[in-house]
Amino acid sequence: MIGRALRPLVGDLRQLASARRIALDDGSERGVRAIAFSTGGGLDFWVMADRSLDIGPVWSHGVPIAWQSLAGFRSAALHDSEADDGRGFDRSFSGFLVTCGLEHVRQPKGGHPLHGRLPLTPARILAYGEDWDRPNPVLFCEGEVTQFRYGGEALRLRRRIEARVGGCEFTISDVVENQGSEPCDHELLYHFNLGFTAISTGSEVRTASSGLLGPIVLPDTNDRPTAECYRTGDQGISSCVVSTPNDAGGSFEVMFAYSATTLPYLQVWRDLRPNAGVVSIEPCTSPRLTEASSEPLRTLAPDASRTYTVRVALRGAPRAVPAGVSEPQTMTG
Repeated sequence: MIGRALRPLVGDLRQLASARRIALDDGSERGVRAIAFSTGGGLDFWVMADRSLDIGPVWSHGVPIAWQSLAGFRSAALHDSEADDGRGFDRSFSGFLVTCGLEHVRQPKGGHPLHGRLPLTPARILAYGEDWDRPNPVLFCEGEVTQFRYGGEALRLRRRIEARVGGCEFTISDVVENQGSEPCDHELLYHFNLGFTAISTGSEVRTASSGLLGPIVLPDTNDRPTAECYRTGDQGISSCVVSTPNDAGGSFEVMFAYSATTLPYLQVWRDLRPNAGVVSIEPCTSPRLTEASSEPLRTLAPDASRTYTVRVALRGAPRAVPAGVSEPQTMTG
């Protein structure tokens, strides 16, 4: 066992890799609970317990790669999904992953707010820590998030996140169950958000069969927030890679792999304007309709469940944050 072999070399195996409970303590982030993962292989990230067990900041070899808005990691106590005519999501939108659903995704419609009511719902933590007894040790956390209205939906998300010790990848395993007495509409969209330095001038997004975006220019004063949705199949594993030039003359890649059986669509969204700088990879259950709306393709019967798995792997090293940065060259008309 790897853990047994390493144990004599250190005072505590958490010196090498750990999953630790932390809490933020300033501004609008005050009180937000998280679990800080450090794999010891160049990957560090925070799982936000008070934000639906989504993922906030991510570092690859010490370099930040996740997009962050001015909202930071705002407390769920300050969040109101129904505000701003159902667009309250936009006041808290930030971080590497925001999971959208569970009953609705995309634009407000039929009484549902933008991207549903799951985002920023605090989770109940069931377990977390390090499992050194496996042949390939992992860091992990497990929790559940409940979305409930009496007379309405009664959906529960059970999530487990695992990251291999010494590795640069992690897996999200989700089970969504209808715990109510009536059938319920169900949609899900994984909003993965990459920022500088994971994206920069020259970045491209591609699947095994085609290019979806790029090469981009960052920042781009001519850009406007844009989303394109693609059907990626209905069986097997689909994947998408974001590739960005790095300082070594090669590229830094972020790969997303997911089951096309449960996530048959892939949406790519971007906002490359100055002071924005985000490219989003969004495996999802439903196509994007006119006016950026959505309709559920599946209804969960009482006690029925659906399972989702997404793997994120980092390859290479990102471009380091420059010690001194001159004014960027923007694209102009």
